[in-house]
Amino acid sequence: MCCRIVSSVQIGLTPPLRLMGAANIMPLPKSVVIIGAGIVGLAIANKLSESGVKVTVIEKEAAVASHQSSRNSGVIHAGPYYRPGSLKAKLCNSGNKQMIKFAINHGIPHKVTGKLIVATSQADEGRLKSIAERAKQNMVESELIGRSQILELEPHCGSHLALHVKRTAIINFGLVARKLADLSLASGAELILRSRVTAIREDSQGVWVEHEKGRTRAEFLINAAGLHSDKIARLAGLSTNVRILPFKGEYFELNEESSNLVKGLIYPTPDSSMPFLGVHLTKMISGSVHAGPNALLVLRKEGYKHGSSDRMEVAKLLTYSGTYGFLSRNPGFALQELHRSLSKKRYVEDLAKLIPGLSTKDLFAAESGIRAQAVARDGALIDDFVFEKTKRQLHILNGPSPAASASLAIASYLIEEISV
Repeated sequence: MCCRIVSSVQIGLTPPLRLMGAANIMPLPKSVVIIGAGIVGLAIANKLSESGVKVTVIEKEAAVASHQSSRNSGVIHAGPYYRPGSLKAKLCNSGNKQMIKFAINHGIPHKVTGKLIVATSQADEGRLKSIAERAKQNMVESELIGRSQILELEPHCGSHLALHVKRTAIINFGLVARKLADLSLASGAELILRSRVTAIREDSQGVWVEHEKGRTRAEFLINAAGLHSDKIARLAGLSTNVRILPFKGEYFELNEESSNLVKGLIYPTPDSSMPFLGVHLTKMISGSVHAGPNALLVLRKEGYKHGSSDRMEVAKLLTYSGTYGFLSRNPGFALQELHRSLSKKRYVEDLAKLIPGLSTKDLFAAESGIRAQAVARDGALIDDFVFEKTKRQLHILNGPSPAASASLAIASYLIEEISV
């Protein structure tokens, strides 16, 4: 099956958004089936159903937002890190504003806290200034601040230099997803739960999706299956250059006494030689403080518990060249994350760089999450969102953070794409 890649950065294809004039806009499909009831799939369902499209959402779990959409830090990101011009940069910036407006309009608890990205070493200072410049290019409201200003915002932070990202906010994305589901249903959408997709067939009239509760036909298919998006793409006959690898994020929470040491969000300056941001501290909407996550490559896509594995998934991991490519590219990172997973002491050492004096007695284990990260065959992490489109199908093949923050903007962008 031939396909057009709408955006993919690291596999050598064009990333930029197109500005589409009225002459290029075609009518929306009359009917769309969406696989996956996470926040992105539901955001798309809501916008389509409000436009009069007949929408069917198919979800294998018993409830919406059962995985990445509810197992996360609850941060509405503003987008200072992302490569200028990338989809992540553009859609995160727009999505931040849209998500805050959505929360206000629908009475969803949220708070614009701002975020400090702090330098914890001299080497961090140069990297932090580069991020500040990137934030400016991305039109993210932010400011480099010194020790006195840091203490006004975070009295217990140990840093002397920080980037204050002012529009970062916190929310419960699970509540957002459930509201989107309710709005979609009110607009006439159908939601089929507890029904795993078993086959996909396309013909000249549309797409047939077979699932455990029957068969659904629509003019167009959208794959928003998150952790399983690569599997759904293969079921649909798509040949892709990427595979989803599961990275487990293990969280701790600060105890009640120590949670008073954190007022908002404190992040380390990311090291460009490492593939993920590093553990950080987040004051949740509930008032608790999440510490983490780390990022450990695991043997099961829904392997939230220690030692969880699945023989078929292990076999797929071990026969995919990208698994070995990632490990060979990032041996130090892989060992660091494994050590941090096995040692609470090692975990808290990194947190103490943000808030000096934190110790293992201040932490207790919290719910884990799994990041669905697309990895190319050579082991490179795909940095940007990846959307692949055919005549009757659109597949979201890389939608990690900040996808929840950007979900409303992603929905608008993809609906524009299927109208072309």
